[in-house]
Amino acid sequence: MSAPVIELQAVTKTFRSADGHTRTVLDTVDFTLREGEIVALLGQSGSGKSTLLRIMAGLVPADSGSVRYRGQPLYAPARAISMVFQSFALFPWLTVQQNVELGLEARGMAAAERAERASAVIDLIGLAGFEGALPRELSGGMKQRVGIARALVTEPDVLLMDEAFSALDVLTGERLRDDVLELWGSGRLPTKAILVVSHNIEEAVMMADRVLVFGSDPGRVRSQLSVQLRRPRDPEHHGSRALIDEVYMLMTAAARRPARAAGVVEASPLTERLPEADVARMDDVLELLSEPPFSGRADLPQLAEETELTDSELLPVAHALALVGLAQLESGDLQLTALGRRYVDGDHGHRQAIFGEQLLAQVPLAAHIRHSLEQEADGELPDGPFLKLLQERLDEAEAERVLQTVISWARHGEVFEYDYNTGVLSLPREENHPREEEAPPEPGPPGPDAP
Repeated sequence: MSAPVIELQAVTKTFRSADGHTRTVLDTVDFTLREGEIVALLGQSGSGKSTLLRIMAGLVPADSGSVRYRGQPLYAPARAISMVFQSFALFPWLTVQQNVELGLEARGMAAAERAERASAVIDLIGLAGFEGALPRELSGGMKQRVGIARALVTEPDVLLMDEAFSALDVLTGERLRDDVLELWGSGRLPTKAILVVSHNIEEAVMMADRVLVFGSDPGRVRSQLSVQLRRPRDPEHHGSRALIDEVYMLMTAAARRPARAAGVVEASPLTERLPEADVARMDDVLELLSEPPFSGRADLPQLAEETELTDSELLPVAHALALVGLAQLESGDLQLTALGRRYVDGDHGHRQAIFGEQLLAQVPLAAHIRHSLEQEADGELPDGPFLKLLQERLDEAEAERVLQTVISWARHGEVFEYDYNTGVLSLPREENHPREEEAPPEPGPPGPDAP
């Protein structure tokens, strides 16, 4: 095997929230990035992938374990490691040339030399003629080319790419990805190794020599897959499709709960990181799944193509459907359950009833909120205590997202309501304020014909 460039051994990272709760983001991660390879890292949002990249770049220290670059401990940002960000991270008041030169200027390089180096890499990355343009004058793909040029101009040993293509439209992202691979294959990149964090399974298989699947809560490497296909790779080639299917299977297996019995899902803790899936999209996928050509069972890559959903959109929907028992994830396929079939065949009210029952049975947070509301005389509670509960395990933004997810699911299942203006949770109106039985009318005075 080629020489290791970056080595992580038993790396653990914990963050402490403002109220003192600790949250383990990474747990005993072992990983080696070697010379001459591209490695793709896949995992759900919030699994710690970006934190891992920042530790490898020396931007964030590990709490325990060791991080080594070329055999030496890494305690601070390394000059030989560069990062490309999803958000482009360009300075809007600087031209393309000035943005690219920035890292060289920070190192004290003379103006003439840095201008020459920047011009060369701008030309390499396909931006010749745009040196004087400001970021607002560029398309998204061109902005990311500037970001890549800025990372490459320092001639880094290691290039870390954090969702570098995900903010671009599909065609632009594929074109830029192919250009990077062409430069890599031709030996024109100064970089010796690349690590790509991605949500896109096809992108990972097209780019990488190894694909790592990251698990969540806490983050750790769950599995890895070697990719032996020659470049350039065709996503429609049978070998590529087989690998894409295998990665889908690994991704769904890493996120699936263990079963109590056939078709029954094990209950989760109150602070489970719920998949980010809205009910309308869940309904759309279920309806498509129930019809030909799928007729109840679909290969996830095929389903993604049919729905035109990205992996980062489809996988959370698939996990959510499995979570509430309307579908099952098995070997990278999504299969409609008998309950899911009843759900699809039912009218709106029937669907709400099934969804609400499953939510209370399979999502402890929903059941906890419902039970808490039932203990209140007026059937109402502020959302603050539940948000605080989630923040014991999740960061502030993720806790808010999970709470809003369970609220949207609960409203569909008529489990509880939520006032977005006041932040108050309540039992459904007809349960919170039941209509009193009408009392029989009071008897009036006897009429003239009364006996």
